[in-house]
Amino acid sequence: MARRVEVTGAGAVPLVTWDHTAAPVPPQPAPGTLSDLPGVLFLHGLMGRASHWAGIVRRLAPRYRAVALDQRGHGASGKPEGPYSREAYVSDAEAVIEQLGLGPAVLIGHSMGALTAWQLAARRPDLVSAVVICDMRASALGEESQRAWEAWFKSWPLPFASLDDVRRWFAEDDAWVLEQPRPTRGAFFAELMEERGDGWRPVFARRHMLRSREPWVSDSHWEELSQVRCPALVVRGWDGELGRAEAQEMVRVLPRGSYAEIPDAGHLVPWDQPEAWYEVVERFLAETAGLSPG
Repeated sequence: MARRVEVTGAGAVPLVTWDHTAAPVPPQPAPGTLSDLPGVLFLHGLMGRASHWAGIVRRLAPRYRAVALDQRGHGASGKPEGPYSREAYVSDAEAVIEQLGLGPAVLIGHSMGALTAWQLAARRPDLVSAVVICDMRASALGEESQRAWEAWFKSWPLPFASLDDVRRWFAEDDAWVLEQPRPTRGAFFAELMEERGDGWRPVFARRHMLRSREPWVSDSHWEELSQVRCPALVVRGWDGELGRAEAQEMVRVLPRGSYAEIPDAGHLVPWDQPEAWYEVVERFLAETAGLSPG
C-alpha cells in the first residue's frame, strides 16, 4: 500500500506524494536498505494525478524506491491561484526530490510531467540520473491550441450525474474522440472526478489548467532539451500528440537520447498499452540503473 507523504513545494504550496516502496524507509538507513534502491519519481500530465501511475509503480516498487507526485493544482496537492508557471512546477519537483532524499532519481513524466522532468534534469543534473519523456512536444503549440482547449473545457456537461456518465462522455460523446469509442480515456477521466453536492466535478480548476498550458503555447523548449546530460528516453504512441519527426529530432538534440514508439496507443500511452509501456520503461531502467527487468 502506498504511503502518503506530504512535502512543501515552491512558495510553501503543500504537495502530496505517494511512496510505493515495499516497506518504510528508516530515518537513518544502513547500507543495503530500501533507501539505497534507485529512486524513481513519477510526474503526471496536465489534469492527471499520482494514482494514474499505480500499475507501473506497484510493478517497480520491489526494485526501486518509487514515488508519485500530485503536482500543484492536481490530485490531493494544494490548489493555489498561482503561480502555474514552468518555474513553479520544476521547483516543486526539485523540492520533492530533496525533501524525500530521492536523488539522483529517474524522472518518468507524461505530457506536462515530461516537460517538468527534462527541465529539472537540465537545471539540476545532480538530482536526476535519467529521464523518460512520454508524448510531450518540445515545440510551441500556438495560440489556436489554447483557444481549442478553452472551448473544450466549456463543452464539458458539468456536473456529471454519475461516474458512468463521466466514462461514457469522455470515451464516446466528447467531440475530441475520433472514430471508435475509447474506454481507456473514459476511465482515465473518471479518476479525475470527485462527488460534490450537485454531482461529479473535476478535482482541479480548469482555469488553473489553462494557466499551466500557457508556457507550451508561446514557448518552445528545445534549449533545455539539449542541456539534459543524463540518459533520456523519448516515447511516443503512434496516434499520440508527439509526431514521429519531432520525436526523432528530440532524440537527436538530446546528448544521450534514445527512442521508442508504441503501436495502437494515443496520447495516453501508458494506459492505452500498459504492457508495451512497462516493457519499454523497464528495459530503459535496467540499462540506466543496472537492475534486471522484473
